[in-house]
Amino acid sequence: MSEREGYFTWVDEQGRVRYSPIAETGNKESDKDAQEQGDPGAAVEPAQSDNLADPESELREETEYTLENYPDAGELEKNGYVRPGERQPYFTWRDAEGNVRVSYYRPDTRSDLEKGLVAPPVQITEASVYHAGPDGADQTPVEGYDPDAFAILGIEAPTDDFFTRFSATCCDSMDAASRQEWQSGREFGVTLSDGSVTHPFLTGTSPYQLVELPDADKHASLVIRLRSYAKDGVFLPSLVFLDETMAPLRLVTDLVMDFTPENWHRRGYLEAWVPAFPRQGERWLVLFTRQQDLEGQTVMETGDGPRKIPHIRRGEIGLMQVEK
Repeated sequence: MSEREGYFTWVDEQGRVRYSPIAETGNKESDKDAQEQGDPGAAVEPAQSDNLADPESELREETEYTLENYPDAGELEKNGYVRPGERQPYFTWRDAEGNVRVSYYRPDTRSDLEKGLVAPPVQITEASVYHAGPDGADQTPVEGYDPDAFAILGIEAPTDDFFTRFSATCCDSMDAASRQEWQSGREFGVTLSDGSVTHPFLTGTSPYQLVELPDADKHASLVIRLRSYAKDGVFLPSLVFLDETMAPLRLVTDLVMDFTPENWHRRGYLEAWVPAFPRQGERWLVLFTRQQDLEGQTVMETGDGPRKIPHIRRGEIGLMQVEK
């Protein structure tokens, strides 16, 4: 607003300072006089001011839409929310000589994720997951199904499955006194060495570490970032989640882990993202490896060709709770 009452100042798209009366008077001479009193450093051309349309009409947005002119939301976003016929957004600035300049810009319509301002969502790692109960236990029986048919025919019902057989060897004999407490807010290390306690799992005898999960009252569920660091090989983990009585609730194997090579300040590592559900009774996490995993290796491509990293019985694992 200028000091003269009844006028407002504005800058046109060419950077020229304009003065216009607030009320419509039709007095072009007063408009011209007002323009001549503008900033002497600005490029004002009185001769052209009479031919300009009312700035209020230039800035007025189209508000009456029909099926023919209604803007498409996707196209509107792609164009920076500038509708057809509207001028590009701009900002004014004053150069070193005092002249008012105008710079046009295209609005940045990228999301915060595309701009790198927020972390991408966590992608749970693919794996083989086993639960309590035989596969297909929740399926609806077919018509004519007789639950006593196996007993009548003298055939033992096929209730035994891999998870049942695995649970028979795990894990009530584990010593909770040797557990490792969960540490929130940072990555903490779990070391598996030649001196670690071992257990005869169904998948083979393996060193293991029992880890206490966060309290269910504070974390109904969480995502665990698991990193297995390489040194003369790498420990390929499997996970089993236990309830309060040390009975298995869920077994996770065959993790499709990504390998990140070492650099000048850290070792290379395998990485996985695994969910945990304390509110559903998961109280303990057991880290171990399988005999078939020890017989395999991790292969990564390098500039010098494929590099093979053997799987070993010892290693260092980093665990960290990820905020969802």
